[in-house]
Amino acid sequence: MTAPAEQLIADAKQGGDRALGDLLDLYRNYLRLLARLEIGQRLQGKVDPSDVVQETFLEAHRHFPGFEGAKEPQFVQWLRKILAGRVAHLVRHYFGTQGRDIRLEEQIAANLDRSSHRLGRELAANATSPSGQAAAREHAVLLADALRQLPPDYREAIILRNFEQMRFQDIATRMGKSQDSVEKLWLRALIRLKQHFGEFA
Repeated sequence: MTAPAEQLIADAKQGGDRALGDLLDLYRNYLRLLARLEIGQRLQGKVDPSDVVQETFLEAHRHFPGFEGAKEPQFVQWLRKILAGRVAHLVRHYFGTQGRDIRLEEQIAANLDRSSHRLGRELAANATSPSGQAAAREHAVLLADALRQLPPDYREAIILRNFEQMRFQDIATRMGKSQDSVEKLWLRALIRLKQHFGEFA
């Protein structure tokens, strides 16, 4: 069983590379989802969100000695800032701009913060009742983990409808399905999420 985030942070600060690896891995699904949402607006088809997350982890590993927090929310915010820097680097690369652009990084960081807050609200809306697990962990991280456990079509329907805010007609076109089948997929996915969080109530 994975140690709580705060314990892993403390262990990693004591020089535990294994603890740091375990700590970063707790946020893989969360960062992948945030990267996908940001890339979808700017770099769709050019960049794999998993590659961006791996680069984020490499940078986090290098700079972890400079991380001064001790709580999960501080660590999650720190990771989002690193992710924003990686996405900004990719935007500069693909759109040919030169040099570091602090305003671009700040804009992307703000976008990632908004996406994270939206994930947290979505968990609150879909959970059947508040759970001890949700109280102890960042809501957005929990939802990203739960989404990763859904069948791929369910996950895609939720992401496109709830986070990319696409119309069912457009989702159907994207997924190569009928609008009716997409609406049913989405409803089944919501039910699965409610069941998942109901288990922890």
